[in-house]
Amino acid sequence: MPRVLIVDDERTTVRLLRTLLELDGFEVVTASRGEEALALVREQAPDVMLLDYHLADMKGVEIVARLRADDHFARLPIVMTSGLDHQEEALAAGANYFLIKPFEPGRLSAIFRDLMG
Repeated sequence: MPRVLIVDDERTTVRLLRTLLELDGFEVVTASRGEEALALVREQAPDVMLLDYHLADMKGVEIVARLRADDHFARLPIVMTSGLDHQEEALAAGANYFLIKPFEPGRLSAIFRDLMG
């Protein structure tokens, strides 16, 4: 079962996405802060990450940059989300895909499976 790490501080969004992704056959791990997410990446070895641009303790692009600098996580598929268009910055930092909120939650499974190959 592929494992996804959802990193978002919006609890309602996380609950909805967890439910939908679990129904689509994913194991879901969640974090609400950047430092927590970085620790969970190392502990849980997710197959893909869904990462919000704005977190309480850091920007998502900083998390992406730190993961891309680590050889072990340099190829982790990362989908970044935001209510604003930060696509250029997200992709430049190394995110694989960018979605503007609100997005169609049903698209996530297809995007994740495509990125995981």
